[in-house]
Amino acid sequence: MSLPLAGTVKAAGLIEAELEQELSKKFRSEYLRNPKVTVSLIEFRPFYILGEIEKPGAYPYTSGLNVLGAIAIAGGTTYRGSNSTVLIQHAGESGMREYPLASNVPILPGDIIRIPSKFF
Repeated sequence: MSLPLAGTVKAAGLIEAELEQELSKKFRSEYLRNPKVTVSLIEFRPFYILGEIEKPGAYPYTSGLNVLGAIAIAGGTTYRGSNSTVLIQHAGESGMREYPLASNVPILPGDIIRIPSKFF
């Protein structure tokens, strides 16, 4: 992003506190001696869910989302959906990795989730 007095600032990959700190450094000048900056995210990238899911598609990300919550948002798995594993590709990764189907598996903005078929 480009801001008056601060110039160009790379925000990708930074958490809110890190971006606040970076902007404060950039705004410090002869005009602003001790700037206070607050950053708030208005909207996250959606997550995507496909495979053996009732309503595949893109869904809005909410903070604290886990894989079971994402599955519930998409209407649950089909009768053929695996009840033990899920495949997830986090934003920036090149491929999908297998995870256990558990509530402690976090989902991040931009993630792609695939529910595989269960083996009979």
